[in-house]
Amino acid sequence: MGDVIDAVHALDDAVDKWLELHRSERLDRLFYGLSSAADHGLLWHALGAVRALRRREPGYALRFSTALGIESALTNGLVKLLFRRMRPPDHFENDDPLPYGMRRPITSSFPSGHAATAFMCAVLLSKGNRAGPAYFSLAALVAASRVYTRMHHASDVAAGAVLGLVLGSAARSKV
Repeated sequence: MGDVIDAVHALDDAVDKWLELHRSERLDRLFYGLSSAADHGLLWHALGAVRALRRREPGYALRFSTALGIESALTNGLVKLLFRRMRPPDHFENDDPLPYGMRRPITSSFPSGHAATAFMCAVLLSKGNRAGPAYFSLAALVAASRVYTRMHHASDVAAGAVLGLVLGSAARSKV
């Protein structure tokens, strides 16, 4: 088990080092803004509401938002309590405001709630929709934003994405 954990930490470190070489003001604006827009699932609630309006299915918005609430309770409650992984230290060493209005998370780092929400929503929103690839692309960008903004380790995001895909598949027939 120690070898697996060491490999995960080595992957996380390699991704962090690669990102340090590619940071820019333009990417900062994109990823910090996207990460903030996805706080509390707000981006996804809005997309679910737009879908409900376009299809004239008001019940869809309620079912979709309910699925988001259940996912959040599972991910940010139960699952994060099981792991209690420390977040990357960059934004947690002082109380200075975070860049671009980001909020400082208080939950465990593992798994990424943003990634879980994003991929669950991509599964749900893509059902019967030609825009499916766009939803998954947006989910990937939201997930990547969490590593870029140093809120999560890459492995947190990968685990969150897998969790989101599983939860989305489970909820797909209900939403």
